[in-house]
Amino acid sequence: MILPIVAYGDPVLKKVANAIAADHPNLESLIENMWETMYHAHGVGLAAPQIGLPIRLFVIDATPFADDEDLTQSEQDALKNFKAVFINATIIEETGEEWTFNEGCLSIPDVREDVIRKPKITITYQDETFKTHTKTFDGLVARVIQHEYDHIEGILFTDKLSSLKKRILKGRLSNISKGKISAEYRMRFPEMKKGR
Repeated sequence: MILPIVAYGDPVLKKVANAIAADHPNLESLIENMWETMYHAHGVGLAAPQIGLPIRLFVIDATPFADDEDLTQSEQDALKNFKAVFINATIIEETGEEWTFNEGCLSIPDVREDVIRKPKITITYQDETFKTHTKTFDGLVARVIQHEYDHIEGILFTDKLSSLKKRILKGRLSNISKGKISAEYRMRFPEMKKGR
């Protein structure tokens, strides 16, 4: 089932999400719905807060990045097979020389900005069977994970921008929260007047 994606300005996007247990109600169908919602919106990642749930769950399918000709063969290979569910994730370490990459977010349609992040992360998480993993990722895979991880920490990529950039974007972000935007997928807008 395709769910509406929560737009910028909704308080759920600013909350630190709660851990969940293996007996979380309807977890399997929730994960299926998240995949369907993400693919419908042409995203590479989706976190539970983006569908209005303040829980520590996100899904990632980085395969669309594998076609980028600017990447090395090993980077393309890493992306080609990267599809995963992250439950109760905790980033243990972020290392390396910071690098900039243009990011966007399904909750903030039509806004893309350069974001600085570390290139390598080590993360502990549970998969959909609640098996625990501790893995190290780098490059674009690490970046996508960091972006989605930020969502379960109540952080948006716009929070990482300079105060000048934030001021420049203020009007556009306000319009998004009011529903004054055209998105190619269903959205839920926090400031849209009821009954419109």
